[in-house]
Amino acid sequence: MRDIDLRHLRSFLIVARERSITRAGTVLHLTQQAVSTHVRQLERSLGVVLLVRTSRGVLLTPAGEELAASGATVLDDVAHLAERVRAAAAAQAGTLRLACCPAAASMFAADVADALEAAVPGLEVTLHGVPTPRHELELLGDGRADAAFMWLPIGGAGLHHAVVRSDPRAVVVSTRHRLADRPAVTLADLADDPVLRPDVLTSSEAERFWLADPRPGGSPAPRGPIVPSVEDCLLEVGRDRGIWLAPQPLRALIPIGNLRWIPIADAERFDLAVVWNDGAPQSLITRLIAEVRNVTGHDRRDHAA
Repeated sequence: MRDIDLRHLRSFLIVARERSITRAGTVLHLTQQAVSTHVRQLERSLGVVLLVRTSRGVLLTPAGEELAASGATVLDDVAHLAERVRAAAAAQAGTLRLACCPAAASMFAADVADALEAAVPGLEVTLHGVPTPRHELELLGDGRADAAFMWLPIGGAGLHHAVVRSDPRAVVVSTRHRLADRPAVTLADLADDPVLRPDVLTSSEAERFWLADPRPGGSPAPRGPIVPSVEDCLLEVGRDRGIWLAPQPLRALIPIGNLRWIPIADAERFDLAVVWNDGAPQSLITRLIAEVRNVTGHDRRDHAA
């Protein structure tokens, strides 16, 4: 049996109701020949005879009677399914509130917001810029934001995430540092350098990750002083008072002339994620993740948690 064309089924049901191909053509605004063709194609698809023509109209076969009794339900089910699909698409309209720490998301946030609004008619995407990841967690926690862009780990309970970009790790040193002329370094090369710590991270787990602590072999990472912000951290690095480990793309966002950003060959990469709370609209979060991955070129699908 071949697939049934719903147009052919609709034509047959009108014929069965009117008991006339001519009257069915009038109802359907089709020629008698077109209606007859629909019925013949439906019979071929089902492999049965549905009706016989007489001088006074048509008579339904037992197969035709069965199809006439149940076919209308099929068309109604398809119509209701189409309505539900359209309603699901319409339900995406509204507002999606995104918290953005400029260091993490400024390279793509505007492009993603524009792409989402273009893809979902009626949707408004708002970008709420905040200075630190802690502020992002506050907005997620009290419901003022639906989702945020954050580097993992975050240590936030009750939140979900999906990785949308993976960034290599670099060490930031002053131009006077002993390693400043190296094209790349290892964590062993940095074993004695105290790591400055901007007071912006969300958990002790996050701090250990940013410090690459413990180091290969199990030794603790040397901790430098805590400074109020990333900008303060870089100023201190520029004065040769320590180093900082960070995602390499930040170099383009925080250009300071007396610093060197050097790739770390054996350090774990930074994963940037969309992070959302239980109250976020799931259909929009799914679209958001897809749009960000499209913009960033990240196509790994096994990081959703």
